[in-house]
Amino acid sequence: MIHLADILKQFLPHYDAQYSRSTEQYRVCSHIADCRTPIMGGFRLHCNECDHDQWLYHACRNRHCPRCQKQASQAWEQTQLSHLVNTHYFHLVFTLPHELNLWARLHRRVIYNGLFQSVWDTLNTLGQDKNRLGGQLGMTAVLHTWGQNLSQHIHLHCLIPAGALNDQNQWHPAKSTYLFPVRVLSRLFRGKMVAALRKSYTLGQLHRITHPHEINRILNTLMRKEWVVYAKRAIDHPETVVRYLARYTRKIAISESRLLAMDKKTVTFQYKDYRDHQNKQQILKGEEFVRRYLQHVFPLGFMRIRHYGWLSNSSRKKQLANVRKAMDDYASQNQHALQPLKYHGFKVIKRFDGIHCPQCKKAMMNIIQTLLPLKTIRRGFT
Repeated sequence: MIHLADILKQFLPHYDAQYSRSTEQYRVCSHIADCRTPIMGGFRLHCNECDHDQWLYHACRNRHCPRCQKQASQAWEQTQLSHLVNTHYFHLVFTLPHELNLWARLHRRVIYNGLFQSVWDTLNTLGQDKNRLGGQLGMTAVLHTWGQNLSQHIHLHCLIPAGALNDQNQWHPAKSTYLFPVRVLSRLFRGKMVAALRKSYTLGQLHRITHPHEINRILNTLMRKEWVVYAKRAIDHPETVVRYLARYTRKIAISESRLLAMDKKTVTFQYKDYRDHQNKQQILKGEEFVRRYLQHVFPLGFMRIRHYGWLSNSSRKKQLANVRKAMDDYASQNQHALQPLKYHGFKVIKRFDGIHCPQCKKAMMNIIQTLLPLKTIRRGFT
């Protein structure tokens, strides 16, 4: 199997000869190169049945590393189970026009923050509308910046419970199969994002864009085109809800299972073409593959998973109780209210206490030696 670390080791010198790496990109490349190697430390396992020995090395746990996301996804999934409520869920995707890709390369943090805030302002405005839901929504949003072929494709995945909580702690369920009309979402989102960009430029936050006329030209052009908003029908089952949450929160630009081949000059990987829903292969020069991958490294400390409304971190504990009580009250007063949703349980993540021996496939291997890491890696949002 081809690992991303192998590709970076071979082609980073060629990439560095043409481009410069940011501090975050240096950090990510270093972590991926060290992942599951003796540099990270680890432990030695021994089988008492067949005397087989094996070393296991620690993971870097960097959020951009394709080898470190499965366990993080499972842990996040377990946490989200406690946040489920008795209703359907909507999955919406808001996409930035590609005309803003260059601005996002120059001012990633400003553009990404503007996208989060504009999407929430859009949904909150429609949710608070008394002619629609007349209350506050809850939302979990996850930022992706890539397409299947590693191109720049900035979009926000949003998972939203189907209803709103008003100021009197009453639950107003969504009546439509879709949360709000797509055209209404698209045009309101467009207006709020363009307004946010104009404000950012006025405040000097887009200082790397040195031509004032370019700002007006591009934004005026964008106001004349339709923006893409995707809305999926309501999701019924909690298992599906959690699967969506886990899938989109820990997904990275490319998984190693899609890496097909590597030679002295090129990298071949598989991608899905959503225009005809066919799996295809892409061959890129090694340095171009590295360039495409590194453009999706997030700014240091940037939070790409955010919660809003009654799911926000600051009020979720209290508001979840209010939402569940309001749902129970609504169900007791309405015969056609949703029946309680049930899930069949999920695996609980247990502390690592050894593995089955790959040699004899019978006994459990035990830790007999520990290897300390050769250097300390900063954890968190890297």
